[in-house]
Amino acid sequence: MKISDVAKRTGLDAKTIRYYESIDLVDSPPRRENGYREYTEQGIQQLGFLRKARKFGFSINECRALLALWANPNRRSAEVHGLVTEKVRDIDVHILELKSMKKMLSDLLAQCPGDDSPSCAIISKLAAE
Repeated sequence: MKISDVAKRTGLDAKTIRYYESIDLVDSPPRRENGYREYTEQGIQQLGFLRKARKFGFSINECRALLALWANPNRRSAEVHGLVTEKVRDIDVHILELKSMKKMLSDLLAQCPGDDSPSCAIISKLAAE
């Protein structure tokens, strides 16, 4: 199966698939005599798993851990639970940071006249030390 077919099937870009192979996140599939990669069903499932994990915001290293857990039939669900609990905490912190940023930017917007004058609180704030 050509990488473009795998890309369509998994929802990943061919460039992304090659990148995952280059950083050993997934095994590089063997190549046929014509040079095309020979993807297995398991390899395709692994790439689909990665797409979903990345969509949830898991980092490459977190994806490595998740893939290892997925591949381990003796895994403990507590390990998966712990990893996802940590991700939820990270998301909560990020949400608070984004809310704070939004408030600061909204306050600056209220102070900027948004007209033809050069005076702008946004620029002044960004330029301040």
